Amino acid sequence: MRQTRPEAYENRVNMDNMSIVLVRPKHSGNIGSVARCASNMDVKNIIVVDPRMINHEEIDKMATHAAKRVVEKIRCVSSLDEALAPFQYVVGTTARRGTSNLRGSIVSSTELGETLAPVSRENQVALVFGPEDRGLTNRELQRCHIVAGIPTSETFSSINLSHAVMIACYELFTWRGTKSSPRIPRLASACELEAMYESLRELFLKIDFINAENPDYWMVAVRNFFSRTTLRARDVKIIRGICRQVECYGEGTTSGSVKQNKNLDIPTGDPYKNSTATKQAGRNRPQSDTTISTGFGKRHSRSGGEDGES
Repeated sequence: MRQTRPEAYENRVNMDNMSIVLVRPKHSGNIGSVARCASNMDVKNIIVVDPRMINHEEIDKMATHAAKRVVEKIRCVSSLDEALAPFQYVVGTTARRGTSNLRGSIVSSTELGETLAPVSRENQVALVFGPEDRGLTNRELQRCHIVAGIPTSETFSSINLSHAVMIACYELFTWRGTKSSPRIPRLASACELEAMYESLRELFLKIDFINAENPDYWMVAVRNFFSRTTLRARDVKIIRGICRQVECYGEGTTSGSVKQNKNLDIPTGDPYKNSTATKQAGRNRPQSDTTISTGFGKRHSRSGGEDGES
């Protein structure tokens, strides 16, 4: 579903590459209201993760006929991992104030346009919203490249789910840069990044770099470190290859050869003397599959569990 806009739109956010992800929404009416907001702001894709129940009449009623096309494309999945797998950039949202070492700094929704305009040209971006009563958990926020909050009154900060979606999407839809922002190339997908983090986690445990009693907590700093940069699929492949070689070295099964270069698409020998091979390797770099299948699935109702993390 990769789409790009002509040069005239380079100082805008590519709304065609934006998708809304709703995690465990409690009310079907809110799903319909979100669909209406998405239609207002040119967002065409909504993914619902483990909804408490699905009432299609409520969804259709709140979405109105104008958002029918968006509603028809809504996709339901069972987990956040499944929802985020094809995306190259993930934005989490929270109503919590301040900062935390579990989430990193929280940017204002007014800053999203400037951040996402260059990313959205060639990458699929997910805007993730949590359940109405609790929001996203710390573990879910760790999956995001950045976390955004909406400025509100300190006396009452709670915002209706559809209102939060509308505000965030409005900031993106109306943002205009004064000049063309730098091009950000195709990035690694969330699925590829999670595989990399798992490889790093296993390696760090083997070499006692992180505490085995709570490895996920110690991996937060690693995630924050990599979230400050933009990794491409080939970058992730190189890091995973390094992890494999270090493990093999520790087990005494590596010969110190460059045979792993075959898996990394890196030409052997001096790369400066083999420019043709280097260019060929770049052309053959595998691309991530960012196709999002559509369809709302079977019409049924089911209950989802609560996540009590804060």
